[in-house]
This record gives sequence, C-alpha cells and structure tokens, in this order.
Amino acid sequence: MATGGTAPAALNVGIVPLPNFTLNAFASFIDALRLAADERDRSRPIRCRWEVMSHDGRMIPASCGVSITASSTFLSPGRFDYVVVIGGLLGHDEDKEDPVLDYLRQAASGGVALVGICTGVFAMARAGLLDGRKACVSWLHYQDMIDRFDSVEPDASRLFVADGKRITCAGGVGAARLAAWMIEQHLGRDLAQKALSIMMVENSRATATPQPQPPVAQSVRDPRVARAILLLEEKLSDPPRIDQLARTIGISRRQLERGFRDELGMSFGEFSRALRLDHGLWLVLTTDRSILDITLECGFNGQSHFATLFRKAYGLTPTEARGLPLLDRDALMQSKLRFRPRAANDSRKTHWTQ
Repeated sequence: MATGGTAPAALNVGIVPLPNFTLNAFASFIDALRLAADERDRSRPIRCRWEVMSHDGRMIPASCGVSITASSTFLSPGRFDYVVVIGGLLGHDEDKEDPVLDYLRQAASGGVALVGICTGVFAMARAGLLDGRKACVSWLHYQDMIDRFDSVEPDASRLFVADGKRITCAGGVGAARLAAWMIEQHLGRDLAQKALSIMMVENSRATATPQPQPPVAQSVRDPRVARAILLLEEKLSDPPRIDQLARTIGISRRQLERGFRDELGMSFGEFSRALRLDHGLWLVLTTDRSILDITLECGFNGQSHFATLFRKAYGLTPTEARGLPLLDRDALMQSKLRFRPRAANDSRKTHWTQ
C-alpha cells in the first residue's frame, strides 16, 4: 500500500513482518492504523502513515500460506515514531533474520521506539534489545522465552507491555489493542475508540488488557484431572458436578476428588469456585458488561451470592473493584488472579499460582 502524502502525519510507523509472520496480528495492527488515519473508513493515510518493509523489498510469506508484498526496503528508522517487528512461527527461518536484527539495532541506537508483536518479541531479544527488561509474550511461548533468554523477564499476564521505548505484545487481536493505545497517545482517545469499534473489538477499561487465561489443564500431570478441568472450562456458566465429570471420564468420584487434591491442593468444589471467580474478576475489571451478566456467565446462582464470594476472595465487591483507578485495577489482577503462569524464582520453570 502506498502511504505517501504531503502534510506530515501525527503517527508514523515502520512495519517489518518476519518470514512466517502471523497474519491475524499483522492485519489487526495495521487495520487499526488505517481506520484512525482518515474519516470513516476511507483509508487515506492522513493522520498516520505506515510502511511495510523487508530487507530486499520482496514478498513475505505468512504462517497461513498467504504472502504480502513489502512497500519498501528498509528506510531510515529516524522517519518513524515506531519500528514494529511482527513474528509468527517460532524457530522457522531464524537464519534469515540477521538483516532485520541489524535494522532493529540501528533503530534502537537512533532512539526510535521498538515494538515486538507475537514472536517478533523473540527477534528483539535475539538482537539484545530486551536485556534486563520485561517482555510480553503469549502464554503459549512463555516457557520458550524462559528457556532461550535468561536476561529477559517474560510476562504472559497482559496483552502488551510498554517498558520505556521497548513495547511488546502477545499478538492476535491484542495487536489491535496495542495499535489503539499508540493511536491514543498520538491522535487522541476518540480515534482509538473509533478504530476498535469499527473492528468490533470490545473496548477495554484497562490500559493494557490481560490476556485470556491459558488452559489450566496444561499444568496438570494426571490426564484424568486435566480432562476434567477442560470440561469444566468449557461450561463455566453451567458448571458440571464432580459425579457427572467422573462418569464422563470413566473413574469414580473419589478417584477424581483425590486427583484434584493431589494435583492442585484443593477439592474439586474449591477449584471450580476459584476458577469461576477468576474469570469473573477478569470480566469485571476489563469489560463494561453488567454484573448480572458476569454472574450468569460464571455460573453463580445470583448476583448477591457472586458479590459475597467475590468480596471474600478479593476484598472488594465487583462494583467497588470496577470503580478502582486503572493502575489499581491492574495491580488487583496481578496480585489476585490465581490461575496464570509465572516463573519460579529457583527453577525458572512454569507453575501455577494457587
């Protein structure tokens, strides 16, 4: 796409997709810029402009098999407010990324803000540009970051993290929220909200929305307990009883109850309630949905019952939690969500907070 223009734009972005990049993240990010750049959806690059670049100007394959054509070879990083690298399949064609890494280092030395989306974060780490910093990664690649880069602190709890002039994003539709955040910084909240609304992406109450939680079953060794957890996660609004799950799995209720205590240190009932409260906390703090609607989605009998359990777990009612300032809401999620990955201080291996 040609992005030339006569008047200077308020937001200028250089985009570098890596080979086998994720098309969803690329399209979500660039479409948010497009919708903020002009009136309605006319797509003229007026308020913001972007260039899709590759080191040789050739076509770049996405992980789904679709290819895009770069609009330019690498341009001077100084013309951009941000240089964005978007990855996809991890470990594919990394030997072809050296020119990209050199370009990222050049941009960093010139003081340009760098953005890594999806496994583009790993490219930034390989370039030595995330040492000593926090980096947002998908929960799917959390352990990969730990295994590969001891000097980087991975964060799989949020959709994106801004650490000075290093901005990292888990990918997916989170790339649209990241773009909206950037748009808000340069063009204002109204245009950021316009872009998300047209894309039908639910607007977030928090500056950096938490990632949807990964399957808790991934942390469980007993396959019978893991299957029970997956079945429960599929039916949070109408949680099955333990005897129903035991029959489905083909074991006794007593065996399944013992499995939950051995694997998670709590009874099935305690786990079910905690999991649904976690989901409720996430919905309360990151959406504008009614408390009643959240109560029903989380499988509680009534709004007052949900509020009582919520206060007992988190120290606030759902209404009080929603009324907290943005930073306090984020801190509440970071400290109270029970089923999310984090690294053990001694082993650097993933386990679950409980």
